[in-house]
Amino acid sequence: MHMKLRGAGVIAAAMALVLVSVGVYFGYRQVSQPGCSGSAKLTVSAASEIAPAIKDAAKSWVDGGAEADGVCVAVDVIAQDPVEVAAVVAGKHGVALSGVGQANGDATMPDVWVPDSSTWLLRLQGQASGFAPTNGQSIARSPIVIAMPEPVAAAIGWPQKKLGWQDLLTQLTTSNSIKPGIVEPTRDAAGLAGLLALGEQAGKLGAKAQEAQTSVLRALASGKSALREDLLAKFPNSTDPASIAQALSAAPLSEEDVVRYNAAKPPIPLAALYLEPAPTSLDYPYAVMPGTDPVKAKAAAGLFRVLSTKDFKNQLGAAHLRAADGTWGDGFEAPAGAPSPAGTPQVTSSANPGGSAAGNADPKIIDTVLATWTAVTLPGRLLAVIDISGTMGGKVASAGNLTRMQITQQAASKGLGLFSDDWAVGLWVFSSNLGGGKDYKELVPIQPVSSGRSKLAAQLGAVKPKKGGDTGLYDTILAAYKNVQNDWQSGRVNSIVLLTDGIGNDDPDGGITHPALLNELKRIKDDKRPVQLIIIGLGDEVNRGPLDQITKVTGGQVFVANDPTAIGDIFLKAISLRPTTPK
Repeated sequence: MHMKLRGAGVIAAAMALVLVSVGVYFGYRQVSQPGCSGSAKLTVSAASEIAPAIKDAAKSWVDGGAEADGVCVAVDVIAQDPVEVAAVVAGKHGVALSGVGQANGDATMPDVWVPDSSTWLLRLQGQASGFAPTNGQSIARSPIVIAMPEPVAAAIGWPQKKLGWQDLLTQLTTSNSIKPGIVEPTRDAAGLAGLLALGEQAGKLGAKAQEAQTSVLRALASGKSALREDLLAKFPNSTDPASIAQALSAAPLSEEDVVRYNAAKPPIPLAALYLEPAPTSLDYPYAVMPGTDPVKAKAAAGLFRVLSTKDFKNQLGAAHLRAADGTWGDGFEAPAGAPSPAGTPQVTSSANPGGSAAGNADPKIIDTVLATWTAVTLPGRLLAVIDISGTMGGKVASAGNLTRMQITQQAASKGLGLFSDDWAVGLWVFSSNLGGGKDYKELVPIQPVSSGRSKLAAQLGAVKPKKGGDTGLYDTILAAYKNVQNDWQSGRVNSIVLLTDGIGNDDPDGGITHPALLNELKRIKDDKRPVQLIIIGLGDEVNRGPLDQITKVTGGQVFVANDPTAIGDIFLKAISLRPTTPK
């Protein structure tokens, strides 16, 4: 027996040597086949729903002898949430995207990125001028639909009735029977697409537009989820009418979400409502990252050709996705009433040759919509401080000769209309010698909007420039900072928004100097009780340098509206700014 075991061991060792030799031979043969002088690995980060299809297509390509410039190509496909890769890209370029936050440490910069939507590329390009990926063409599509439990959809006329956005808006703003929800749109492209579409339609209601937009945002926020899977879990899990009535009843999701959800045979399937005009589809752009070396770039081009074939279209169909042209391949299980083709053309950046931002996927509109969303859904504690020096009475030709003060009041009033009752807001004005030896005056102390909205509106409407008044800016900044810090509240962003048209501090009585202000702010700053200062400068005479130095100490940002008529959008960004996590 002992001899037989030795013999078996010798045979096993010999076989192992043969296998190793064969493996080395085939590995050598692959990198040394005619025209193959080396190897390169192409890393591809893709949204989780499309990653398996890309991986299968890439494997077939590699198994068939993929090469670029005589170099054998291997492909590593990684399923990653687009928001995590966006955080990596933003961090590399030293910028921040609203709601995205810092990279989690697991995501890495790929050679090729296939997020679920080109809106990620647009948002990044809007913040980081150096971010210029190539190719960027769509390789798949999934239309954005309004997902509803079938009994809920049937109650409002589906599938016989062709439903429109106004039908949905009516349900959201006047009915308690629809419980809407959304995936956090700052971190989810489908949620963003739905928010853009609803906001655009509400904006068509004329004088009632702002009220409707705010109402829709608050309704969606009431059913907001951080993750898509969490939102899907809120749909009814029982056929019991009470369960259906209490569960989530409408949400903007991708068609792929609905098909995948229904494939699991839930007790109540989801209906997919294809409303017109169609929201911006998920378009899965194939973005080759800046700085990818030439060999990998050619490998990326080769893989893109593979992902443009009919075979890949069928692989997409099995993954519940359509081809880039909006049609579907074999294996696709279309929801009831699904049109073909469906969805919108690909969103492209105006920086891309031949491209133009499609509809309200323009980066500036995206920023404004997300700023509005943040202002409405994340209540803060804010002190508004308005310059009433004499120059605020100057007229602005581009605004129909309204004064700078009138333009400022309009912007601030619009912002006040966005604040939910959960906000806490106060109002100060400043100039020079406003009583008691001070250059500033409290009109409304910081208080809940629920009880102070009418007083804030009245005081804001009554503000007038002080004839001949100067600008005691630095004393005002220090006093406002101390005021907000003294009554600091946890769980909120505590902030000051100061609006001024002056060149800086113009205080005939002296007051605190700029160096002394910086030193005092550094002394009293408390990282456990952060207060951010946002300064909005009106006109082209604003001396930004000293203001930037101040906000660098306090945290916050300086915005300059060279054209005062732009203050509305800037004020909106200011009140929605969330540079730090509320403590």
